Amino acid sequence: MELLLGIDAGTTSVKSGLFSADGKCLAVSRQEYQLSTPYANWAELDPEIYWQACVTTVKQVLKQAGGSDISAVAVSSQGETVIALDMHGKPVYPAIVWLDNRAVLEAEILAKKFAPAVYKKTGIPEIIPTWSACKILWLKHNEPEIFSRASKFLLVQDYLIYRLTGQYASNDSVACTSLYLDITTHDWWHDILHEIGINEKHLPFLYPPGDAVGNISQEASTQTGLPQTAKVVGGGMDQSVGALGAGNIRAGIVSETTGAALTIQVSIPLPDVDKNKIIPVYCHSVPGKYLFVPVCPTAGMAYKWFRDTFATLEMAQAEKDGSDAYDLLTALASDVPPGSDGLTMLPHLMGAYSPEPNPSARGSFTGFTLSHTRGHFARAIFEGVAFLLKKNLEVLQKAGIEVSEIRSTGGGARSSLWNQIKSNVCGAPVVTLQNEDTALLGDAILAGVAAGVFKTIEDGCRQMVTLKDKIAPNAQSADYAASYRRYCDLDQTLNDYYLRQYKNQ
Repeated sequence: MELLLGIDAGTTSVKSGLFSADGKCLAVSRQEYQLSTPYANWAELDPEIYWQACVTTVKQVLKQAGGSDISAVAVSSQGETVIALDMHGKPVYPAIVWLDNRAVLEAEILAKKFAPAVYKKTGIPEIIPTWSACKILWLKHNEPEIFSRASKFLLVQDYLIYRLTGQYASNDSVACTSLYLDITTHDWWHDILHEIGINEKHLPFLYPPGDAVGNISQEASTQTGLPQTAKVVGGGMDQSVGALGAGNIRAGIVSETTGAALTIQVSIPLPDVDKNKIIPVYCHSVPGKYLFVPVCPTAGMAYKWFRDTFATLEMAQAEKDGSDAYDLLTALASDVPPGSDGLTMLPHLMGAYSPEPNPSARGSFTGFTLSHTRGHFARAIFEGVAFLLKKNLEVLQKAGIEVSEIRSTGGGARSSLWNQIKSNVCGAPVVTLQNEDTALLGDAILAGVAAGVFKTIEDGCRQMVTLKDKIAPNAQSADYAASYRRYCDLDQTLNDYYLRQYKNQ
């Protein structure tokens, strides 16, 4: 039996999953890590942590499955995170994670020169510090010695591929939000490269998503246990391979991922569908296709922050009896009525992006009284993320996208309460999938095509993507109208306040 391995490097963890060709998940392993945030707008990680987490999870899934007959490996990751390597392939600076907003001045510099052309060229509505080009320019301005030593600038997927194969390889799916990729030509945007002081020699070679870029090197084989015969494939952005793993490969399907971030994915045929030029456009992991991908930086991460900061009792109980602290918090939230008795949460813990970009935005709990409990706060997070989802869906609807159902993926899809809240808030059924780790499944499909297990991506989706449950709006749906208006009012009211108080911080 030919086995297919997916590796996905997210914001707070690396996951590996082993699949058979019929879509059965044989083993999954996850290795978490903690980002370093030395300042309010900074987010960093030692690049070696990505690799060690990759090694650990791969070894664990091979052990769980009891075999290593791997035909192909596909790798996907978060976008925008910049890893600078010297001429020997060694990191010269911590990875500047996509959440990092330190490059405010650099974003303003690039916006003054390139803003009129940026949406047509890159699908990015506005130049903000998130994008890789801004981060590289920040290094040039603030760490000139590091910048001069850097021989390559890689994204996380590219770095893991390099460690697995020794090859510098990327694709337009993961590079499309770097700000230096032209999504219409599927090549580097040389005007931006010149402006930030690099050229294409500083970047990896571009392959189409799903193409094999090499085989497992001897060194990587020794460390991971993977066979040197296994092909290595670049899957693309985690959101794009996640859409593929949700079967979202044709127009008319809407999927959302509530992982560390909240993202929405809509397959579109061409990059110029939104005439208002406000919805982010990505290159799909399906070659030649595109995605609308509104992104909200903190969703599941906000809930994790709440657990880690305020749920010490639940975490202690979970450790004692083998339960899950998230489940214990969700039980508290389930006893709270819709609207959280007037408590409203804005989930902008690392700035806001879609549908209104504001890197200076902050998180907020507003309207709490002496009667509110931790259950109210937990439910308010669920509702705040659901309101943010609805707000983005309304923008998509204005662009002509019909939302008849929402395919829900990511860790948040495990919560039946959260799924029901999303369905009630958005007024649409929420559909979950048999394989909730859709990024890993999308990687496995691409690996299967590269290995010849599937003739096409469509064949792979037919064999591997299985729908699970459908959660329809219930009687509580009407209860959210007033709460949603309150959320939108608060979001708009605080937007200017955040800009006044936190810009450049």
